[in-house]
Amino acid sequence: MSRPDEFEPHGRELRIALAAAQEAGDLLRSRFHDIGAVHPKGHDGDVVTELDLASERIILDRLRTAFPQDRILSEEAGPIGGPSSRTWLVDPLDGSNNVAIGLPVYAVGIGLCVDDAPEMGVVHEPHTGTTWHARLGSGLFRNGQPLSARPRASEPRLVVAWTQGHAVPKDDALAADLRRRLDGLTHRVLPLWAPLLGWAMLARGSIDGFVGYCAEAVDFPPGALLATEAGVQFRTLEGEEFRVGFAGPDSTRCFVAGRPEALGRLLEVTRGSAAQPAR
Repeated sequence: MSRPDEFEPHGRELRIALAAAQEAGDLLRSRFHDIGAVHPKGHDGDVVTELDLASERIILDRLRTAFPQDRILSEEAGPIGGPSSRTWLVDPLDGSNNVAIGLPVYAVGIGLCVDDAPEMGVVHEPHTGTTWHARLGSGLFRNGQPLSARPRASEPRLVVAWTQGHAVPKDDALAADLRRRLDGLTHRVLPLWAPLLGWAMLARGSIDGFVGYCAEAVDFPPGALLATEAGVQFRTLEGEEFRVGFAGPDSTRCFVAGRPEALGRLLEVTRGSAAQPAR
């Protein structure tokens, strides 16, 4: 893996984020079959494991030591630090519910936002040893090497990833309507329960799109930046312009993401579905 250039924008930040993601990923992989206790998280069936907390400690220690003035928003610890234009987003184990049942579908995510806009994103896949990263305007990288996303062969029906916020109830009528439309008019909808992996798949060209309904704040910007740097475009469910960010309620993060050749077909599915939550 090539070393990030310290003189490029956010070069030091990227180097530290890559090292933190790798160290946390090594821990997760080594303890995948010995995750320790699993605790309920909230009232919607989500969980947190001892691995979440151990991975988070590694990442937070590195970030707080290197950037003590920055703000951090982490999945388990919540907000850390005072006001700052720079906010680190940390998902130490994206896919906790998968790991809890022995399913090796998970990732580590670290992002840096400036004034709510993502400028750097790192997604590490411990089980495959693959690390994706992007800096705003610098393209997509896999294991330190520039990567041009391969376009998927033209298929009559699309394959898309799906994510919805943990707070969205299973009987949410708007989410159910959107899922019904996607299930009926696409080849496959992937509810990965690890959105960062969906972003990596979209960025590298393995799937056609990503649809989100009230997406979580922490893992969205880092993953979305990977896709943006690979040429993916974003729209609201109704086809309007959409800006990637972490601020505001989850209801503001309802989106369709895809490359130009697929985006229009995706919007045919979502537009008019009335799947816009009340704000």
